[in-house]
Amino acid sequence: MRLKSVFAAACAVVLSACASMPSDPVAGPAFDAQRLSDHVKALSDDSFEGRGIATPAEAKVIDYLSREFAAAGFQPGGERGGWTQAVTLNRFTVSNARAAFRHGDAVIPVTQGEEIVISTRLPAEHQHLMDLPLVFVGYGTTAPERQWDDFKDVDVRGKVIVVLVNDADYEQPELNTFNGRAMTYYGRWTYKYDEAARRGAAGVLVVHETAPASYGWTTVKNSWTTPQFDIVRQNAAADRVPLEGWIQRDLAVDLFRRAGLDFEQQKVAARSRDFRPVDLTGVEIDAMFDVASSTITTHNIVGRLPGTTHPDETILYTGHWDHIGMGDPDAEGDRIFNGAVDNASGIAGLIELARVWGGAPPPQRSIVMIAFTAEESGLLGSEYYAANPLYPLETTVAGFNLDAMNVYGRLSGLGVTGHGQSADMDARLEAAAATQGRTIVPDTANAAGTYFRSDHFPLAKRGVPMAYPKGAGTFLDEPLAEREAARSEYGARRYHQAQDEWLPVMDFRGTVQDLEAVYAVGRDLAFSRDWPQWSPTSEFGPVRARSEAARR
Repeated sequence: MRLKSVFAAACAVVLSACASMPSDPVAGPAFDAQRLSDHVKALSDDSFEGRGIATPAEAKVIDYLSREFAAAGFQPGGERGGWTQAVTLNRFTVSNARAAFRHGDAVIPVTQGEEIVISTRLPAEHQHLMDLPLVFVGYGTTAPERQWDDFKDVDVRGKVIVVLVNDADYEQPELNTFNGRAMTYYGRWTYKYDEAARRGAAGVLVVHETAPASYGWTTVKNSWTTPQFDIVRQNAAADRVPLEGWIQRDLAVDLFRRAGLDFEQQKVAARSRDFRPVDLTGVEIDAMFDVASSTITTHNIVGRLPGTTHPDETILYTGHWDHIGMGDPDAEGDRIFNGAVDNASGIAGLIELARVWGGAPPPQRSIVMIAFTAEESGLLGSEYYAANPLYPLETTVAGFNLDAMNVYGRLSGLGVTGHGQSADMDARLEAAAATQGRTIVPDTANAAGTYFRSDHFPLAKRGVPMAYPKGAGTFLDEPLAEREAARSEYGARRYHQAQDEWLPVMDFRGTVQDLEAVYAVGRDLAFSRDWPQWSPTSEFGPVRARSEAARR
């Protein structure tokens, strides 16, 4: 709330004057900044208890969205004529977590949530892991197409691997082995855990550093000391390790020192293809925790506007409705993670898109809105839909993902996460932005790996051309410094914190800009026979090509 005073004074008049932005009356109603604000305020209210999945809040979200989609003229698009798609997950709640490192006679105790977080997504009543040796495997990457193997011929079965966050290029982008500063999928913690399981490791400890992770330790603590979720797996023992965790950098430096290693020197060595795993000689970990496992059912929320002439061809608009729920109280005693920006803002965008689509001339192709569940648990709702689509992926024309919208005011550019993956979609967004007087801002230096961190990704990797645009560039309206400070403060102090709340100073005119752009591109596609393509260099093109016959 530190930025309220100046920002609020400057925004109050423009918000009231610009609540409804001009739009083409033939295309439908205008997008309404005040409606967006109202939806975000409602969905991030304390009464929704942080929108945790499989909690009483979920029914409230389903009721809210189905009511709004119906009012917009959409039909139920879920299973059995309803508004939802059931998603079955395993839930893991860790309690009584205790851990310590040992080196000779020395015991280094650590506290859950402070120096370390430990959890698991492997069904078990209790994990009792003793005397496990540690081995440093650099970035934990096996990438044959890049001639890269951090493991070499070293057997890590029964060991806990210690890995660095992000890619090997992060500290030295000029190497350009892993796309420079633009994170690849290998840089994501999800990949590192998966690769450890494939290698038979007993556990993984990711060394947290704020810059390459793109978020602080508090975010790690909040995300990993609450229940974890996973899809139900036929052979979980082959896909998950008993111990998944993170450690603070200072602890890693100390453990390396005790093993006779220099942490920074090892980081430098890990940037080379010639790197080989290094034992943390004499250093072991003991970890014990109880695991309460249960199967839960949560829901994707789906609305559909049938096409008039090609109803079997689908254009998607997606975003996740879930957030972290409730956790430990922060310094101010607040334990509700309201998730206003992440992602009540995207869901508000879906509702406004539905209203505008519903008020426009009917599209020839079908429009489907999906509010995914369990994004915060690892994109599990979108992963489930992509594996069990309600509408065939082969004839899904394209899609647009809305996640953490710009709520700070109008911007000069439209950012495209994953720019270059589909030159076709890039060009369409560029044309839409140009009509607004905006330019495209590619994410060529995206060290945070955002392309792999939101709900478009499970669909993209199965071949559906998915765009993930949001406002970028410089602010167009005063006070510029305060708007920039508010945007920066969100990433530093509000993201995945209890402070991610609706604020009266939020300026949704920037959200309107982005919604107008994705609506314009979607509308062009809805009245055409076009099928957007992946770029020749995209790893998703070959997947799409296998279903080419379905689109003729």
